[in-house]
Amino acid sequence: MGTPQFAATVLEHVLASDDVDVVAVYTQPDRPCGRGKKCQPGAVKTLALTSGLPIHQPESFKDQAEVATLAAYAPDVLLVAAYGMILPQAVLDIPRLLPINVHASLLPAWRGAAPIERAIAAGDRLTGVTIMRMVAALDAGPMIMQRVLAIGQSDTAGTLRAELADLGGRLLVHTLKRLRTGGVPMVEQDPEKVTYAKKIDKAEALIDWTKPAAEVHDLIRSMTPHPGAFFFWKQAADREPLRIIAHPGKVGCPLPPGARPGDILGLMECHIGVACADAVYFIPTVVPAGKRPMDAKAFSCGYLGKCEDDAMAVCGPPDGGATA
Repeated sequence: MGTPQFAATVLEHVLASDDVDVVAVYTQPDRPCGRGKKCQPGAVKTLALTSGLPIHQPESFKDQAEVATLAAYAPDVLLVAAYGMILPQAVLDIPRLLPINVHASLLPAWRGAAPIERAIAAGDRLTGVTIMRMVAALDAGPMIMQRVLAIGQSDTAGTLRAELADLGGRLLVHTLKRLRTGGVPMVEQDPEKVTYAKKIDKAEALIDWTKPAAEVHDLIRSMTPHPGAFFFWKQAADREPLRIIAHPGKVGCPLPPGARPGDILGLMECHIGVACADAVYFIPTVVPAGKRPMDAKAFSCGYLGKCEDDAMAVCGPPDGGATA
């Protein structure tokens, strides 16, 4: 049971195991996607189609007929990864052995919908995957296995998700082998250490330049590739502010004298320099609304009217810096 690419990667590992027979795949109904709003299958459905597996896409399990259909498969285990649907107790009771979930955090930290994004935005340096027994409460079941993964300073939600999916798939296959040969450990979660990773609201992706540059870096990484961290650049007085998505860069030099948070300081070391609370943040690439991605020099030339690095921007007051 799963829907996006994270779950598809986990499923690939399961399908490659000689010890497991996948009898059916459950995934979210196809959703409208893109400008044409045509329904697109998720990554799990696409993989299931190419693998010739039975596919079910119920809107929910409130209909007892859907529960009965699942029960007719008589599964030993239910394997769940990023399914996107709350499973009622009637479904959790179906497998002969266990309902098992692959969760992309070191539980009890970051229960919920967006553990990867929340871990990066919080500045965490470690994350991982947890294989757990599912219960009716959100990500609250006993833990079976965990593996730790370091979060690099250049990791984004996209790169980290791919690594965690691969790690989760391998750990799940190992868990199933243990289950076949005598059982698995069960460790209850410490309720005192629980944190929650609520779903990402697009409004959270607005960059607050009054924060320290390191926090800005963490936010941008956590929102990459989706929904994309953004800021508004104030154009001429007679035009609306331009919405610009910023790609992850790095914490740059100390603030030049007179720079205020949000000031765009121009082209600096082949990056767009923007003043934060304590330092300049260097952005390598941006995406102005309705435009293709452009590197820092192209943006500086086309929008700021500055086509060369401004050495004075590092050590002196910004010369007519724009405000973000």
